[in-house]
Amino acid sequence: MELAGRVVLVTGGGSGIGRAIVQAMADAGAAVCINWFGEHGQEARDHAARLSRGLAYEADVSDPDQVAAMVAAIVERLGTLDILVNNAAVNRSAPLLDMPLEAWDAVLAVNLRGAFCCLQAAARAMRDAGRGGSIINISSIHEDLPFPTFTPYAAAKGGLRMLMRNAAVELATHGIRVNNIAPGAILTPLNQATLEDPDKVSLLEKLIPQGRMGAPEDVAALAVFLACDRSAYVTGSTYVVDGGMSRYAEPI
Repeated sequence: MELAGRVVLVTGGGSGIGRAIVQAMADAGAAVCINWFGEHGQEARDHAARLSRGLAYEADVSDPDQVAAMVAAIVERLGTLDILVNNAAVNRSAPLLDMPLEAWDAVLAVNLRGAFCCLQAAARAMRDAGRGGSIINISSIHEDLPFPTFTPYAAAKGGLRMLMRNAAVELATHGIRVNNIAPGAILTPLNQATLEDPDKVSLLEKLIPQGRMGAPEDVAALAVFLACDRSAYVTGSTYVVDGGMSRYAEPI
């Protein structure tokens, strides 16, 4: 129960990696607010109802007013806010020369602007409470690696890397730590199209030295570590969870 007495906000917590993180945080003793928007609302509400201290809250993370209201509601109903997990994300795919501007804007709005809005609002609450805190951004191996036909996604994750680094430096004086988790190929609804293509799954398994795609729980376990006091001297870094995929190289 390393997180007993702590309060966590997980954005995009209704499914996939977010859902696994919600459960892992609750299993570690934390009260958890599950953020959702548009989809997975019923799943979020049902999951929150099963937790000993849970709250489901609908908010568009790209809207700073909705984010501020969500953070205020968490503090009012759960007492404080100690940990933020910036997990909400969307994706669009098209060749670079055919990528519509509205698709670029939609991805950056959630994946980067949304992460900034939540980080800023949560960090203000943590500063005002004087308890310090931990902010964990769910990034991607594509904060470093190119991702052809997914340019907005890769650009947003690259931006999230520098947002994390700057925030870690600026917020350290308030006792707030900031880190990224960069998953590789994970078995989530966001990857459903890939999972339905046997050729793509086979290629992924070849590119991953461990020979398998990751589970959401693989990411959630690291999130709990970065949230708790065992990582008290850890800030400003990205932690890769990809089975070695980003280190794959063909022998010559």
